[in-house]
Amino acid sequence: MSSDVTADAAPGTGAPAPGRPSGTGVPAGAAAAATAPGGLDPAALRRRERRFRYRDKWWGYALIAPAGLGLAVFYLWPVVQTLYYSFTEWGAFGGTEWIGLTNYRTLVGDPEFWQALGNTVVYTALVLLGIPLAMVLAVLLNVKGMRGTGIYRTLYFLPVVTMPAAVAVVWRWLYNGDVGILNQALSAIGIDGTFWVSDPTTVRFAIAAIGVWMTVGYNMILLLAGLQGIPQDYYEAASLDGAGRVRQFFSLTLPLLSPTLFFTTVLSVIQSLQVFDLVYLILGANTQAGLTNPAYAEGQTVVMLFFQKSFFDNQRGYGAAIVCVLFVLIMALTAIQFRLQKRWVHYG
Repeated sequence: MSSDVTADAAPGTGAPAPGRPSGTGVPAGAAAAATAPGGLDPAALRRRERRFRYRDKWWGYALIAPAGLGLAVFYLWPVVQTLYYSFTEWGAFGGTEWIGLTNYRTLVGDPEFWQALGNTVVYTALVLLGIPLAMVLAVLLNVKGMRGTGIYRTLYFLPVVTMPAAVAVVWRWLYNGDVGILNQALSAIGIDGTFWVSDPTTVRFAIAAIGVWMTVGYNMILLLAGLQGIPQDYYEAASLDGAGRVRQFFSLTLPLLSPTLFFTTVLSVIQSLQVFDLVYLILGANTQAGLTNPAYAEGQTVVMLFFQKSFFDNQRGYGAAIVCVLFVLIMALTAIQFRLQKRWVHYG
């Protein structure tokens, strides 16, 4: 028997001494404790890990608390408050009275609301026509070897960062029926212009043209980023297979760009349904003293009607019902878009 074994054996027997495993020379309790880092037993280690996880979790909550508090105070609470006010009627000197669904019943039978909703839908549909224009501009700016792309991107993006008040002032001057540049240009070729934002037959299209002008740059930047993310290897392989530029556009570019197109479409719909400041400044205010623009009814949007009812007519409960319906409409249209995107959007 080796000297190591005999050193661990009980005197006179050759058997391992009590409390010592054979051939180790280390007590059994010490061997168990050595299995955990730092000499801790597994139960103590688990307790320490749970304590650390609990502490880290509360640190995470503490870090997001300021943003979460701001979100709750400035976004979530106003939504809940507006929903509550939609079931109430405001008095002339403040105070509310619960009236149930009366505001919603009034809204269903209000022709002014339905006309404003129709105006908003038409405006949204016309602004969506600017996405193909943005697509064309993005494709042109993505051509290899084209000079001055940075300048073009800046020029097209300027309307996005321009204040709506400034945009309204400039375009009202352009649309002016007497001295506007548009009518001056038309008269030069023998066409009589009109008062574009005061004519009920043209006001929707005139305002939608401004909306397209303001959003085409933003959509172009998004689509250009999507185009630059498409690997060039795909186009090289398509060229080797004999595909021309047009075939490559419809078979490669559009499918691979569909996620970006979907994103721009969703954003455009949401923003267009909430349009207010631009149209309000173009048309002017509709006060209780009377209409200042004969085309006001044909250009009024849902948010403008909410503003009119809430702050001019002091019908804040009815105004709250209007924006609640608009909120549901936006959510429904967004859900439909996400549902339909499975049919035409290709990821990967």
